[in-house]
Amino acid sequence: MRAGAGLRRYTLGMRLVLASLALVVPLYAQKLNFDAQALMKIARISEPQLSPDGKLVAFTVETVDLEKNSKPKHIYVVPAGGGTAVQITREGTQNQRPRWMPDSKQLVFLSNRSGSQQIWSMNADGSAPKQIANLSTEADGVTVSRDGRMLLFTSEVFPGCPDDACNQAKLAAEKSGRTQARIYDALLYRHWTKWASARRKHLLVMPAEGGKYKDLTPAAFEVPPFSLSGPDDYGFSPDGKEVAYAANTDADQATSTNVDLFTVPVTGGEAKRISTSLGADRSPVYSPDGNYIAFRSQQRSGYESDRWRLAVFERATGKVNLVNESQDRPVESLAWSPDSSRIFYVTEDRGRGHVQMIAAAGGVSRAITPGAGHIDDIQFAPDDSFMIYTEQTGSRPVEIYRASRSGGTPIPLARLNDAVIGQCALTPFEEFWVEAPDKSRVHSFVVKPPGFDPKRKYPVVFLIHGGPQSAWGESWSYRWNAQVFAGAGYVVVMPNPRGSTGYGQKFTDEINADWGGKVYEDIMAVVEHVAALSYTDANRLTAAGGSYGGYMVNWLLGHTDRFRALISHAGLYDLSSFTLETEELWFPLWEFRGLPWENPELYTQFSPGTYAKDFKTPTLVVHGEQDFRVPYGQGLQLFTALQMQRAPSKLLLFPDEGHWILKPQNSILWYATVLDWLKRWSGGRH
Repeated sequence: MRAGAGLRRYTLGMRLVLASLALVVPLYAQKLNFDAQALMKIARISEPQLSPDGKLVAFTVETVDLEKNSKPKHIYVVPAGGGTAVQITREGTQNQRPRWMPDSKQLVFLSNRSGSQQIWSMNADGSAPKQIANLSTEADGVTVSRDGRMLLFTSEVFPGCPDDACNQAKLAAEKSGRTQARIYDALLYRHWTKWASARRKHLLVMPAEGGKYKDLTPAAFEVPPFSLSGPDDYGFSPDGKEVAYAANTDADQATSTNVDLFTVPVTGGEAKRISTSLGADRSPVYSPDGNYIAFRSQQRSGYESDRWRLAVFERATGKVNLVNESQDRPVESLAWSPDSSRIFYVTEDRGRGHVQMIAAAGGVSRAITPGAGHIDDIQFAPDDSFMIYTEQTGSRPVEIYRASRSGGTPIPLARLNDAVIGQCALTPFEEFWVEAPDKSRVHSFVVKPPGFDPKRKYPVVFLIHGGPQSAWGESWSYRWNAQVFAGAGYVVVMPNPRGSTGYGQKFTDEINADWGGKVYEDIMAVVEHVAALSYTDANRLTAAGGSYGGYMVNWLLGHTDRFRALISHAGLYDLSSFTLETEELWFPLWEFRGLPWENPELYTQFSPGTYAKDFKTPTLVVHGEQDFRVPYGQGLQLFTALQMQRAPSKLLLFPDEGHWILKPQNSILWYATVLDWLKRWSGGRH
């Protein structure tokens, strides 16, 4: 695509679809209120992959089976020009990660249909499935070299094992052991929901037709390192001779964020470090001509929420260039133009995911889409005549779109949720800004109940996001879905106070060592603004949040009686005990300027438990017993304090959940308990 006319057509097309969506006015009186049961009916679309010939899009769909309490995944294909999406996998319960072979006639994918997750291939219509790998340690994250000769994937293997027979023997020895005791002599001994074992995730390569694999990263490090989101941290070079990957090779994995990028020959051998920043370098993507590797880079050591910059490594010279250094927004994902001259990347900006374009050599970036919601998964047709991407908004889940170079309205391709969405009253996200006491501007989203009547007075629920360095966006959610709360009769307010991302790095950094300071003032400024609105009931205000949002709920408990009820999910209560029980120690080391014995005053000052004598507000406490990020003892301490203060309180514990509530029936119970608590203390339709 040429940078001029093609760019304008893409931009015009995106604006046309946004304008058309804005004209759709739902007849709420004829539709059902959206609730948790409706949420379970949504097809969760992910992993779109455009075929090399540009004719088909393969993608993964996760659905919910409430009766079996499971979330099966299957693979679909749909014509890239529009048509009916067809499910092409039936066997097994977890079919995912479709990747095209270069002839566009076959797909490689992951499936558990043989009893464990392995690599399979099939025709584009799902016929002739064939198992390619049968590893005792299973397989994940498969990708295909451009020539189709090699497969790159990850597996949790025993470092030092040269083949699968060795891994199989060690697994058998572990299983037959007479004790299940764990012994550790170093950090990081558990992470999120998993205890560390002798195994490590490594990058393996094998012929596409199957056979023996080669471990490209045989050291005792996780490759790639753990990540909650973002693009792949590894990939083939276009000629298939090299692999780039991310790894953290620091000795203390619990305190370091220094992820670097490496390259290694596909035949194995010594890896070469190609990035040198003190922060994390991740998401390597080779340019189609093989001359460059674009990636995301953070510059500050130990700070996981530093701004993600767009960097380009020149393979011939070894030079790294930060190409968008002047753009004060984090980069979320990236893709090369087919001619390798430009990079298209998504930036988070004021609650939305915008697509930007910049020359590979750097320069001035240009906005490609206005960003109605969050855009991701950008891919280009081989002749550059169109692109596909995913987009989600606060009132519509992820959909795959095709945007043509010739202009016109982008075409939704999957359309698997049209029936459910068409039956329900989903209200659009609105937004407003308020001024904080220090004159900073604070942004919030608001979602009104279906059939909203401006003459009525509605109860309000303020949802406080976690992170703390994250943000509410114009996007869909399954764990804190604003439409479910609005459907229950609440005005839903989603503030983005200090610490939120997408409002400039200074705004993000201003929460560091000040967890209960400016953030609390920002939130209360939003609260007072909302309480004064003509359609809100100032006597029926509630607040809820998870993780850092749970922390802020706990902080509100000891600092204001403005709310009728509170809900604290996985919230931090005592910062000292949290720090010595959690796993990613770089986080408290940065946020609280050291360990509890190094900076005790700050830990005491910003621990909600310090103010337990003032706890009065009715509070629901929710936690997962497998939560190692914020261990569930934090929730137990909070509930005990509430009970001893005779504050109305309830404890909801999930023995089989971690930081998030993911199992379908647990999710239904979570929404029911949360909404029941809100109704008991503030009203609503639930």
